[in-house]
This record gives sequence, C-alpha cells and structure tokens, in this order.
Amino acid sequence: MSPSNEPYPDADPYLCPGDISARAALAKINELTHQFLIIVDTEKRPIGTLTDGDIRRGLLSGHALDEPVDQFMFRNFKLGRLETAREDARLLRDRERPVPFLPLVDKAGVVQSVLVRDILNSPIDMAVVMAGGFGKRLGDLTKDIPKPLVEVNGRPILDHVLQALEDAGVAEIYLTLHYRADQIREFIAQRRNRAEILFIYEETPLGTAGSLSLLPKRPQGPFLVVNGDIITDVDYSALSGFQSDTKLDGVLCVSQYRQQIPYGVVEVENGSLLGAIREKPTVVHNVASGIYLLSPSFLNLIEHDEVVDMPTVLERAKSLRYRIGVFPIHEYWIDLGRPTDLDAARKDRSR
Repeated sequence: MSPSNEPYPDADPYLCPGDISARAALAKINELTHQFLIIVDTEKRPIGTLTDGDIRRGLLSGHALDEPVDQFMFRNFKLGRLETAREDARLLRDRERPVPFLPLVDKAGVVQSVLVRDILNSPIDMAVVMAGGFGKRLGDLTKDIPKPLVEVNGRPILDHVLQALEDAGVAEIYLTLHYRADQIREFIAQRRNRAEILFIYEETPLGTAGSLSLLPKRPQGPFLVVNGDIITDVDYSALSGFQSDTKLDGVLCVSQYRQQIPYGVVEVENGSLLGAIREKPTVVHNVASGIYLLSPSFLNLIEHDEVVDMPTVLERAKSLRYRIGVFPIHEYWIDLGRPTDLDAARKDRSR
C-alpha cells in the first residue's frame, strides 16, 4: 500500500482540540473518511493522536466518554515534516511497527498535512449465532415462539443480529438451533438474506459454547460467536482490526454497566480506621456482551457434543496461555434477557 500522492491531504478536518469530550471526538471520528484525529494545542501543534482503539483502551482503564479527549489520546506518536515528507513516508510501511497515518508539520511545528496508509481490517468471514435458548426469563412471550423471533419495533431480534453481521461483510453465518427450531428455519427461508445462512441443530442443549463442536468445517481465520438475544451497533470492523493488530488468539467484547450505590460507601483503613466516605458513588463494571472473536484453535478445546459454557472455554484457553484480549463496546448494546430490557430496546430503537 502506498501513501497518498502529492499534494498531501489537508490536515484540517483531522485536527481536534484536547479539551473537547471523548464522546464529541468519537462522533467526529465517525464522520471522517479515515478514522483518526490529531489532537492539537491552540497553535495547531500536535500533542497527541486519537483512534477508536485509543478510546476503547481509555474506557477499559476507567475513563468515561464525557471526560476530555486528552485523557484518551496517544502521546507517543510519530511525526513527519513537510520538507522531508517523501522520506518520512517510509514510517507508513515499516515492517516492524508501521503507522496508519503520519501528521506532517512545518518548521514551526504546526500541523499542515497528513500522510495516510489505507488499511483494510482483516475481514471476518464466518459467524456463529447462538439462537437455541428457551428464553424462559421472558415468560409468556416465548411460550410459543423462540426468543430470537420476539420482535423489536416490527423486526425479530434475530433480524437485527443478522443485519449487523451482513453489514459488516460476514459472508457465512451459522445459526445454532434447539427450541422452536422450525420457526427460525421458516423465518430464514422467507427473509432476504445477504449472507449464506446455515443451521446447526442441538439435539439437547449444549450450553453457550458446546454447539461450536458441531461446526461442519473449521474456519480459515478468526470467527465471531454472537448471542442471538442482543442488539448492538458495535463496529465489527474495528473489532477485527483490534484482533489483527494485537495478534490475539481471542477477544471478549465487554459493555460498561454503571451501578449507583444508594448509600454512602465507607472505606476502612488498617482494619478499623475511617479512610473516606463516598456519597452514593457510581461503580462501573465491564460485563460480558455475548460477542467473541476467536481463532480456529479454540475449537480444539471443546469435545464433540460437550455441554460447556463460554466462560469455561475461555478459562481452558487461559490455562494453555492463549492470548485473550478485552474489547470495550462504546456503541449501543443491550441484552434482551428480561421483559424490562425488551421494553427499553423498543424505546431506544423507536427514536
């Protein structure tokens, strides 16, 4: 891949002050052709760079989207100079640590332009959607239909899941089926599918990971595992790029769950001394989102027809020194396990 030809692209659309919120910066990133920002001071001198991945890493470290973007930015960035831009472009192609973009500054250190290396994230060719559950927590709503066919704003949950995968370019999608499997088959037969939809039938429920042992063929590369009862706007392309860039064996996606404690929380020091009192603090937890990107080697950890849940498989992988990363979802995500969640999703999707 070669950098953009001269004249070099104008940097102005990619410049961002360090005092705006990460949320506002993220919105700006999503509007750009190349998804990054150069964080600058009041004189347009660069003080950092920002990508979607930087924001996700900041969330994992405890920052919130309403904090200033300079809390999230990458500070150890590389710079090029206008007068040596052609030579500096080698940094885009460096074999060891290539950079996806390179700000170019003039002799005063002011950003004037930017070199960009076009990056296509490794495609995700295959996904497995877990759609065989009973949906008991939804009560009478799933008495006669499977939970993936419960509607949110006129469309089954499963249709939301499949559309997101198809929009991401996933070409082959397996649905694991058990409860009311015939209804799901009929829905797929009538749906206008953009991906090839295939079925895996569980004679008996195999947990949240056991049905992976029934895949008829081994994936050629990393594959997605997605629960069939979630709705999300997660960027699957960013997830793929994260896994590819970090050379991870597997990735667990997490969503942030904020819980306000309705009491003053007392911290104790040295066994019995008052440390601090925090009035009704908000605690942030990273919760499993039901989305995983796994290398084919994970299939070696599951016996054929084994009843096993995904946390157990991940623990097995950790014990064998698999490298498993955590990918925070800052986009919309909701698990539709309870009637209240279903009501919330219907309100959210109607806006």
